[in-house]
Amino acid sequence: MPSFATITAALALAGTALATPVELKKREFSIEQVARKTFAKNGPATIAKTFRKFGKVVPEHVLKAAALGPQDAEVSVLADNGSAPAVSGDEYDSLYLSPVEIAGKTVHLDFDTGSGDLWVFSSLQASTQLSGHDYYQVDASKQISGASWRISYGDGSGAAGKVYADKVVVGGVTATSQAVEAATSVSSAFSSDTDTDGLLGLSFSTLNTVSPTSQKTWFDTVHTQLAKPLFAVSLKYHSPGTYDFGYIDTAKYTGEITYGDVDTSQGWWQITFSGYTVGNGSKVSSSINGITDTGTTLLYLPPAVVKAYYAKVSGSSNSNTYGGYVFPCATTPPDFSLTFEGVEQRVPGKYINYSPVEKGSTSCFGGIQTNDGIGMSIFGDIFLKSKFVVHEQSETPRIGFADQGVF
Repeated sequence: MPSFATITAALALAGTALATPVELKKREFSIEQVARKTFAKNGPATIAKTFRKFGKVVPEHVLKAAALGPQDAEVSVLADNGSAPAVSGDEYDSLYLSPVEIAGKTVHLDFDTGSGDLWVFSSLQASTQLSGHDYYQVDASKQISGASWRISYGDGSGAAGKVYADKVVVGGVTATSQAVEAATSVSSAFSSDTDTDGLLGLSFSTLNTVSPTSQKTWFDTVHTQLAKPLFAVSLKYHSPGTYDFGYIDTAKYTGEITYGDVDTSQGWWQITFSGYTVGNGSKVSSSINGITDTGTTLLYLPPAVVKAYYAKVSGSSNSNTYGGYVFPCATTPPDFSLTFEGVEQRVPGKYINYSPVEKGSTSCFGGIQTNDGIGMSIFGDIFLKSKFVVHEQSETPRIGFADQGVF
């Protein structure tokens, strides 16, 4: 039989162990995008999509120009073996999405730093809208009573539905009771895009559209599980990129990361650049405020900045027929840089040649366009594909830019 002293010592040791906090291992993981289809790039159609996303009415001349451009129907989707057809990178691009597990089922979503919603196609929709989609199978017991959501675009299109609290897993990190916005109906523009099953928003939660009470984004739900409260985006030119959560991969950038504070008052990753440079010219001081947005393709800037850029592109013009700035495809546009916290963030000129205006045309659509009618500058993928971008949700949120190093 153990002595009283032995028992006392054992209890004291146990008490010490219980009083010592257990540090759970924080998570780090990377999500690689998956190529879902190859599509014909259509510059004015891309502008129209941006107007719709931000709730603006698409100008009539842009709609007419979009109808002139290459159409998706002309392009074969990726083969079953995953290989892409051999097509010109100037005319075509690939749609890259990220795998997400919701209630045990994998769907492919667009990771979008310009949105605060996690919405998906669901079993609540008519079967005709679900053809070609993976979708969320709702469980009535998980419905958030009275909650609904609606995303409306300037042309009347959009999506709407009910809200459920369910298990969402991204890269092995789980949100056990995440708000999942299940579609009950979507406009034809969504249902016809059979490669996208929905969207995972990575803005701040104040952008979430659920009513009567907005819900947390997936990142807001899980960031305390991560080694660091951040995610880093490394999009690529003509190839799939990555989203790294909880850590910074030093192999994905060169030089130093330049950080600056983010204005979160409207829910965006909103920042201000202090100037710009065209090619090897001198820096022009100009306060350019806007948002970084992985869900927007082009780079939208104030008209004066865009005009100054294309003044250095031989043969360029602002075309009403084609819905934006165009230039001869044989021309190599100059590089373009935006100054952030005193450091120039360069976009290679070849990135700014977005696509031919029509199939076989010798005129190309510019990747830099004006923010006329949108209401703010948007630093979209044309800018982001040359950058390694850190989004840090610390006490004072900040964003960081570094060059990827391979252009």
